[in-house]
Amino acid sequence: MTLPEQAVILLVEDRNDDVYLVRRALSKADVRNPFFVVQNGEEALAYLDGLGKYSNRDEFPLPDIMLLDLKMPRMDGYEVLRAVRSKPDFKALRIIVLTSSEDLNDVNKAYELGANSFLVKPLEFENYAAMMRTLSSFWLHYSRDPTLARPPDAALQKNGNGFHPHGTRR
Repeated sequence: MTLPEQAVILLVEDRNDDVYLVRRALSKADVRNPFFVVQNGEEALAYLDGLGKYSNRDEFPLPDIMLLDLKMPRMDGYEVLRAVRSKPDFKALRIIVLTSSEDLNDVNKAYELGANSFLVKPLEFENYAAMMRTLSSFWLHYSRDPTLARPPDAALQKNGNGFHPHGTRR
């Protein structure tokens, strides 16, 4: 079980100004958790699967919570939700949609695809900080976190002997 102050937060957000606001709001709310940012849905899936530059789990640990924007180019938040929830290893990942949309259709669709919560980005910064404080309190301190594990290495599945092809045991 991850300690609340060590729980990893992954933000999936394509707009740098929104990344800045979330980072600043977390700081103002005194949320000091490890915080990682990816710019789009494709990067989010690569991060979760430990692919490419995200292969080192010491440098890029599995998140305990994903904050997910819906409106992104190339792969939107709905596609990310669908892809993540289709992977057995990540069905339990806590995904909180953080978007500017207040459209009830967006809310319903996000929940149908497996979002755990739907939050609308506030217009005033003070409300942003309050939202991050509440998010931390509920999702990091009171909510019980599920166990997540990195999907098995494809080379290990082919090899079958429990040894990584480069000689290290996994």
